[in-house]
Amino acid sequence: MTRRQKKLIKTILLYIVLFILAFLLLFPLLWGISASLRSDNELFSYVMPFSWHTLIPVEWTFQSYIDLFAKYNFLKPVMNTLFVTAVSIIIGCFLNSIAAFAFAMFDFPLKNFLFGLVLLSFMIPFEAIALPLYQVVDSMHLVDTYQGLILPSLANGLVMFLFVQFFRDIPAELLDAARVDGAGVGKVFVTILMPLSKPIFITAGLMFFMNQWNSYLWPLLIARSKNIRTIQIALGFFSTEHKTNWSALYAGSMFSAMIPLCLFLPLQKYFVQGITSSGIKG
Repeated sequence: MTRRQKKLIKTILLYIVLFILAFLLLFPLLWGISASLRSDNELFSYVMPFSWHTLIPVEWTFQSYIDLFAKYNFLKPVMNTLFVTAVSIIIGCFLNSIAAFAFAMFDFPLKNFLFGLVLLSFMIPFEAIALPLYQVVDSMHLVDTYQGLILPSLANGLVMFLFVQFFRDIPAELLDAARVDGAGVGKVFVTILMPLSKPIFITAGLMFFMNQWNSYLWPLLIARSKNIRTIQIALGFFSTEHKTNWSALYAGSMFSAMIPLCLFLPLQKYFVQGITSSGIKG
């Protein structure tokens, strides 16, 4: 066997292993999509033994998606989640970038101590602070409001850390030249730092989006009425103590998974660029 043949065999084996791993990773998603396009009678008919019909429906139908919006009014929690997510992204990116600008560019008392608290904040599990945070929000009379859903998520230690690391890598000469030309602190931030920070803002926006889109515990505590119920809470109501509406659950789950996927795929290069440019390397 020649050296070229051995290399070809290794390449073929590598592709086979990668294909098997990719299939195993994608199988839950493929199963969910297939199940959402089946009728209720066919939903679990071809689970065992495994065959092509396990993943490919015999009769294709979009009735589950039609019922999702026509019967269960799924559009309302989707719009609620999009609103909460959009406001969180806009305000959160602005506030965290401003705070990071102060940490990176200015010296003030207890600066290192406060930045250490910022680093500590994203290491604490949210479940550990959920109840104390609920008491604070309740004391402000913000339970069952959009403000109660949005405000606790605005200060994000990891996002702030990304901005701080990026701002520290910007040459000081660039900022000094702007100050010499008469630019104030606000103008330096808006006209110089913000355009340079496009990858970081996109990365931060994706982080806020994923946090709010996938959030379950906090909306479960805060959103009591149907009017402000978010998408993950709405999915939970398809499964009750006595019955699970599997067709609607699969359709809703696939719909809620596709929106972040469609957003993340075209922006993934900016996400990677934002992470690497902030000094977070594996």
